[in-house]
Amino acid sequence: MTLAPDAVGRPTQPPPAIPALIDEATIESIAGEAWIALVGEDEVLVPVPGDLPEDTLSAWVDVVGPWTGSVVLTTGRQTAAELTRALLAEAAPELLDHEDVTDAFGEIANVVGGNVKAALPGPSTLGLPEVGPAPAVRNPEDVCRIEVLWRGQPLVVSVQGASPSLPVPHSPHDHPHQNGASQ
Repeated sequence: MTLAPDAVGRPTQPPPAIPALIDEATIESIAGEAWIALVGEDEVLVPVPGDLPEDTLSAWVDVVGPWTGSVVLTTGRQTAAELTRALLAEAAPELLDHEDVTDAFGEIANVVGGNVKAALPGPSTLGLPEVGPAPAVRNPEDVCRIEVLWRGQPLVVSVQGASPSLPVPHSPHDHPHQNGASQ
């Protein structure tokens, strides 16, 4: 069977991995500026890694465009509650409910994610914030991540691609034909 010239597919280039598009310093700057704007001038993120507790909560937004993936914030549940109180300030209820934390943490992810999206090439769209267990990393080479402390508590900001790892191409000489002849 012969294919018409216009029916022959051209190999498409995979989208670039996020480390080629944005670096840790940019993510740290975006997160720090969002923190000051939302939580207050006295609330800074310190670029020091810390161990996340067992009981974590994540908030994220998806970015869809030339690069597609998620901007994920992960911290301990108690830290997310403290963050909610800081964000709501005087408007914070005496007892926070799950919805308060979900809304506040999701809003912070939305602002950080929107600013990351703006730093990426091409027109992109931003999904609605989601809160829950962190989405799985699908391709470890398509992740840019920072670890910071807020009020001494660890927080991770991860920009991670949605595409799985691509298979490693093999040379046609790696696999002989079934009858044992080489190509």
